[in-house]
Amino acid sequence: MPGSLLGTHVRRVEDPELMTGAGTFVGNHSPEGMAHAVFVRSPLAHGEVRSVETGDARRAPGVLGVWTADDLGVAPFHGFMVLNEACARPPLAAGKVRFVGEPVAVVVAETRAQAVDAAELVEVDYEPLPPAIDPEDALAPGASLQFEKLGSNLAAGVRSTGEDPLTGASRVVRLRMVNQRIAVVPMEGNAILAVPGADGDGYDLTVYVSTQMPHGFAAALARILGLDAARLRVIAPHVGGGFGGKAGAAAEHVVVVATSIALGRPVAWVETRSENLLSMQGRGQVDYIEMGFDDDAKITGMRARVVGDAGAYAGFGGALALGPTRMMAQGVYRIPAVAYDVAAALTNTTPMGAFRGAGRPEAAAFLERVMDLAADELGVDPVDLRRRNLIDGDAFPYTTRMGTTYDSGDYARALDQAVRLAGYEELRAEQSARRARGERIALGIGVAVYVEVTAGGGGKEFGAVTIDADGGATIRVGTSGHGQGHATSFAMIVADRLGIPMDRIRFVQSDTALVPRGGGTGGSRSLQIGGNAVRAAAEEVWLRARDLAAEELEADPGDIVATDDGRVGVAGVPARALTWSALAGLAEGAGAGPLAAEVDFAQAAATFPFGAHVAVVEVDLDTGAVVPLRHVAVDDCGRILNPMIVAGQQHGGIAQGMAQALWEEMVYDADGNPLTATLADYGMPSAAEMPSFEASNTETPTPLNPLGAKGIGESGTIGSTPAVHNAVVDALSHLGVRHVEMPCTPERVWRAIKETEAAGGRQPDTSVWREPPAFFAELPTPDAAGRPEAADVDI
Repeated sequence: MPGSLLGTHVRRVEDPELMTGAGTFVGNHSPEGMAHAVFVRSPLAHGEVRSVETGDARRAPGVLGVWTADDLGVAPFHGFMVLNEACARPPLAAGKVRFVGEPVAVVVAETRAQAVDAAELVEVDYEPLPPAIDPEDALAPGASLQFEKLGSNLAAGVRSTGEDPLTGASRVVRLRMVNQRIAVVPMEGNAILAVPGADGDGYDLTVYVSTQMPHGFAAALARILGLDAARLRVIAPHVGGGFGGKAGAAAEHVVVVATSIALGRPVAWVETRSENLLSMQGRGQVDYIEMGFDDDAKITGMRARVVGDAGAYAGFGGALALGPTRMMAQGVYRIPAVAYDVAAALTNTTPMGAFRGAGRPEAAAFLERVMDLAADELGVDPVDLRRRNLIDGDAFPYTTRMGTTYDSGDYARALDQAVRLAGYEELRAEQSARRARGERIALGIGVAVYVEVTAGGGGKEFGAVTIDADGGATIRVGTSGHGQGHATSFAMIVADRLGIPMDRIRFVQSDTALVPRGGGTGGSRSLQIGGNAVRAAAEEVWLRARDLAAEELEADPGDIVATDDGRVGVAGVPARALTWSALAGLAEGAGAGPLAAEVDFAQAAATFPFGAHVAVVEVDLDTGAVVPLRHVAVDDCGRILNPMIVAGQQHGGIAQGMAQALWEEMVYDADGNPLTATLADYGMPSAAEMPSFEASNTETPTPLNPLGAKGIGESGTIGSTPAVHNAVVDALSHLGVRHVEMPCTPERVWRAIKETEAAGGRQPDTSVWREPPAFFAELPTPDAAGRPEAADVDI
């Protein structure tokens, strides 16, 4: 048997199909008789729907049907999760619209062009209502209510109790920061094709959908529409990116399937780019952070008060402030006392969803920003301040004040490696030299250390391995890859255990008819849970194959090995070996069925990857323009299976995190109109804006699964945003600038400089802190357990 594949660079087996255009996406499907859906959307953020006139649209050429909420007859529902039971969303607006872009009616026609033309003939009479756009304003007395029966716009919230965590602090550093709302912007937006009618395999309805979680989507669709789940087939073909935005069933999905069933013919909907920008948004928090220090710059306590923007209908993103942001609020630091108050606000904006990291980047952002602010105010180097306060490497497993138990970690090692690779001392020397020369192109160095949670709540996953008649193998998994490299990673595990060449291993996923169950892909869970399911299945296949070979070759099972040429035989006796095809035949001949195994692997708890990033930027002090120069990332995801795939995940995450720090923001005006609804307005960067990334790793295996693996899919996003953000402020710190809100656009940077100059060389306190709103004091207290239950968020 050759050396292990695991831990080596293996090129992705799925890439040729994607790069040559052979991959099939939802939009590529065109079954006979396919019709097209187009939605009529609200131009108002908040208003009553007085009437919807559809007569002209129904009579338009090619129109097969027009539906409003009354016509559709589908009850309001909750999407991916329930934040507030009273805030269920109707698939089409019923009586009231609550955000710009909310679907009010749908037109289905023979062609998309006909559906677009007919949709323009639908006349909706609205009575405008005052909108609530800003989440803090939405929770203030007198704000316009989204759901009058609630009596407020508070979707959910909790107030901590107990002693003030800042008691006894020698110095308290205070920061108010906004973690802005951003768009997900996958290459492929939402897309769905519903095909009713028996397909010959016992299914009455087949749905092709761009989703991260096919089995979860099927369960939600069956529940919402009252379908027989056993006769519903859901297939996710190639998916052009998800990043958390394609979890659960969206309103448009439900409408398309309902109209397809009503018409008895296939109906498709592929959203436009503007529709996608209006439908997939994440982040959206306002954080009030106070951190106490003693005379040695050791943290004595922290108080966090967080406002989560849920958007309309208590969107899932609003729950993130109560779940993973709270869960990870202590981060990598020893903090003896923590108080965490949180309010999720209903606003007349797009329902908030998840975006890469889903609540964990927000925690890292406020922690790392307040640590840099503290370093400035205490006169301590930012790296030194972090080293003084990191959780010790010998303290794991470590339970935080939030009740979160970290499995393993070595935060100081990651920080030391990042600082060394960046040449931190040399960078500081260059920065000082530039300042001494009075240069107007300032150098900024930003540091961030983070820990995050993956496979939240633990959970289980399905994996199966079958030896085929031709001697190859087929893997079936309940995860649903959409670019992460699952086919490669899982094939590596099987090839490593069984010795079957990777080019003879087939990969099956994302089809509820072929894979009986699965949790899908989200929360960086796939390798640690799905990969271990495949590993366990491969092990079962090996043990059975070993026994078959031992019996056939009249050898001791302990002497049976996988040979270098992909066979199974007696160790040291090359002539005495069987092909996998022969073994598959022996298994069938013995009457024991195929040479196969199915496993549901369960992981008892979440894992906690971590890392340290160093960002280097230049800032033009005359224009405010920021240019990223370098980005050094040291991320630890436990045992690394394929360094190439890990590096790819790091690069993608860094790019998205850097984009939030510097360019991206969904902007609404006071009336709730989105001002960044096209890529001409939204600050989506390209590779031309990015520096080369210097990504490396440490490896600290988790004890929670046999592979020792943690997640890597979101780590880059979590570490990069605060590092880049800190770098921008660091470039301005010698001028007296202490904080700049994200994104750090040229205008914001320039204004911060001018504001500081006008204030005599120290940025006013009002730009860094203001007293939290009164509604925090009115939040309910925790349950009898002493703390709110953290939501099991797996995105």
